[in-house]
Amino acid sequence: MATLPACPRAVSRLRRLTAAVALRHRLPAAAEEALAVIVSELATNVVLHSGSPDLTVTLKADRHSLSLEVRDRGRWRDRSAPRCEATDMDAEFGRGLALVDAYAVHSSVRRDAGGTLVRAVVAL
Repeated sequence: MATLPACPRAVSRLRRLTAAVALRHRLPAAAEEALAVIVSELATNVVLHSGSPDLTVTLKADRHSLSLEVRDRGRWRDRSAPRCEATDMDAEFGRGLALVDAYAVHSSVRRDAGGTLVRAVVAL
């Protein structure tokens, strides 16, 4: 588990952390890539959208999967206006949770008064 300030620098630090975990557990390259993408997307969402002062990442592994949880203490902010750009695969942003879903065998988002918890499970 790691708790960091919710700032842009946290995203690269968390990518390095997940790379170290992947190396330590001798995870396949595909699992390492999945972890890097997922932690990048989820941490970036916290930094850009939650208003949380920090974020906590927890990694749990067993023989068959690795779960990654990202928790923030922010408040979900609905978009005040519709997205102006197209939401297609050529868009520069706006596909974070879709990417998480593409790499994970299971993902979930839970929002409550204390913040948001996003969980993604990667098969090993």
